[in-house]
Amino acid sequence: MELAVLLVNVLAVGEAHGRDLEPPADGAARRAAVLDATARLERPPAGALTAADADHLAEVAAELRPVFGGGPDSVGSLNALLVRYGAVAHLSGEPPMLAFHQPGASLVEAWAADIGTALAMVIGVGQGVRLRSCEAEGCSLVFFDVTRNASRRFCGLSCQNRAKASAYRARRRS
Repeated sequence: MELAVLLVNVLAVGEAHGRDLEPPADGAARRAAVLDATARLERPPAGALTAADADHLAEVAAELRPVFGGGPDSVGSLNALLVRYGAVAHLSGEPPMLAFHQPGASLVEAWAADIGTALAMVIGVGQGVRLRSCEAEGCSLVFFDVTRNASRRFCGLSCQNRAKASAYRARRRS
């Protein structure tokens, strides 16, 4: 799930924390952004990422973006992604780990199938409301809501503080 949020936020979001954000425009910049972001993960995904892979991941991220926030076409596009990348459960590696991509799949195919399956599992168990998009004005970052009652509305404290300050100022004006 972490990888899904990371890829969408790095490659498919146009505004964050009240500022316009220009997603990386070419393969080399996308590759650098993905490598930088995955390096911060506790267990970064394995595999060599090329500029062409990064371009392909940008397409996958754009396709996954509507799933966060439950857009009307989210289930259909997620099902199409699962079919396109041949998501199938199998054990691989040492020690064996459960994966959802075809054995011998490329890095992009593996990430897309695994991410798509993770999102489908969340939606399939009735927790799709936890796949959220920030509600703050000027921010379209996505996140997975892990709060007890699925009540998180903002990607982080900065957006929450901006929204609350804006609401306070609006109340004071009226």
